[in-house]
Amino acid sequence: MHELARRSWTRARTAFGELTGDERGDVPGWVLITLMTAGLVVVIWALAGPALAGLFEQAIERVSGF
Repeated sequence: MHELARRSWTRARTAFGELTGDERGDVPGWVLITLMTAGLVVVIWALAGPALAGLFEQAIERVSGF
């Protein structure tokens, strides 16, 4: 009887989680994805920042004629 009650409780919790949109188990994954994305942005910005700044300055010089 105890095993049957435990299974019923587990099914009820799973069904309730699906109905309420409970996604607590996904939080660590989203945190990891966010941190990895932020890290990639920092690395790309560090590598490409000076080159992009130079392109921007050249474009401004061409447009303004200075």
